[in-house]
Amino acid sequence: MKPTTPRVSRSMPRPQRWGAAELERLSAMVTQPSLFYWRGPQTTALLDEFRRRYPLNFCFPTSSGTAALHVAIAALRLKPGDEVIVPAITDMGSVIGILYQQAVPVFADLEPQTYNLDPADVCRRITAKTRALMPVHLAGNPCDMSALMAIAREHRLQVIEDCAQAWGARWRGQPVGLQGNLACFSFNDYKHVSCGDGGLVATNQLELGTGLGKWGDKFYDRETGGRDPLELAPNYRMSEPQAAVAAAQLTKLEQIVANRHRAGTRLTEQLAGAAGLRLPSVQTADTHSYWFYLLRLDRERLAVSRDEFAQALTNAGVSCTPGYIPRPVYRYPVFQQHNFFSGHWPVRELGLTQMDYRQVRCPEAEAILEDSVKLTINEAMDDAYIDEVAAVVRDVARAAAR
Repeated sequence: MKPTTPRVSRSMPRPQRWGAAELERLSAMVTQPSLFYWRGPQTTALLDEFRRRYPLNFCFPTSSGTAALHVAIAALRLKPGDEVIVPAITDMGSVIGILYQQAVPVFADLEPQTYNLDPADVCRRITAKTRALMPVHLAGNPCDMSALMAIAREHRLQVIEDCAQAWGARWRGQPVGLQGNLACFSFNDYKHVSCGDGGLVATNQLELGTGLGKWGDKFYDRETGGRDPLELAPNYRMSEPQAAVAAAQLTKLEQIVANRHRAGTRLTEQLAGAAGLRLPSVQTADTHSYWFYLLRLDRERLAVSRDEFAQALTNAGVSCTPGYIPRPVYRYPVFQQHNFFSGHWPVRELGLTQMDYRQVRCPEAEAILEDSVKLTINEAMDDAYIDEVAAVVRDVARAAAR
C-alpha cells in the first residue's frame, strides 16, 4: 500500500494520570499506624468514593480484577461441573476463577458490532448444568442487559457483570454493574482508573454480600476476629497504599470518561460512511466509555489484509494494533489441551463434564478477531487530534479499496 496522506502531525497525547490528589492521600497514609485494609482510612475512603458512583451496599476491594471475579464466582457456591456462560472474546481473568472453583466456562458467541454476548447464542448454550452468566462490557460498551437478565430470570441463573473495561459506562442511564447479582471492576494499570493493580467486587444482595469479604480474605471473619475458617478461600486483599491511589483516581472518573466518550463518539462520527469500515455499534440510550476503539474491516471491499491496513495506519502515525486478543479464549493452548491443573482437568476426568474445547466454535467471535483493528483512545486526546486520526483512517480505507 502506498504511503498515506494526510499524516497525524503530532505524537499521541498522553494523560498525566497521577498527581496532587493521589499524593495527598498517600501523604496521609504514611502517617497511619497500619497499612492493613480492614477498616483502614484509605480503604474506607475508596469504598465511599465507589458507592457515590455505584450504589452497591456490599463491597470488597481486591488485589486485581481477576481476583474480584474469582471472589464473585466463589460467592455463588457453585458445585464441580456447574457451568458459567462467558463471551468467547474476553481477558483470561474472566475465566480463571471459574476454573479454580472447578466449574466449567461455556463460551458463547458475540454480536457482530457491539462485540458483546449475543443473547440468542447464550440461549443455545444453556444446559441443565448452567448456573450463571458473565456478561463482559467489552471496551466499555454496555451489553444488552435487558435481554440477558430476562434469560437469567427465565432459567434462574445468577449474573456476574464483568465491568473491568467499563468504568463509567452506562446502560440506559444507569452505571453498568447494577443489573446483575454481582459486579466486578479492575484498577489495573491500563484501565480508566488505576492504582497499578487492584479490583473490587460488589453486590446489593444480602445472601451474597454478607460473606463477600470472607471469600477474598482466607474466609476469616473480620467482624468477630475469627481466624478459624469454615471454608477454603484465597487471600485477595487490597492494601492501604493501593486503596489511597484508587480512591483519588475515582474522584477523576467522570471527567476521564467524559473525555473518552467524546473522543470515541467523534471518531465514529468522522468515520461514518467510510468505505470498507464497520464501526462499533452503541445502543442509543447507552454510554460507551471507550477503553479502546475497535473497528472491523469489510474484507470484500478492501484489497489489503487486516495486518497491512493496521501497518499503514501505524506508518501514518496512528496508534493501533491489528485485532484485540490473538484468538478466542477457547482456542488458547491451555483450553485446547485442557491443561488447567498440571496437565489435568479433574472435573472432566471424573466425568462431571463432557466439555471438549477443541470442538467449540463461535464463528462471529472468530471473524471479529480476524478482521478488526484496535485504535487507542485516551482522555488526553482533543478534537483536533481525533480528527487527524479519522482523516488518516479514511485515507487508508480509500487507498485500500478494491
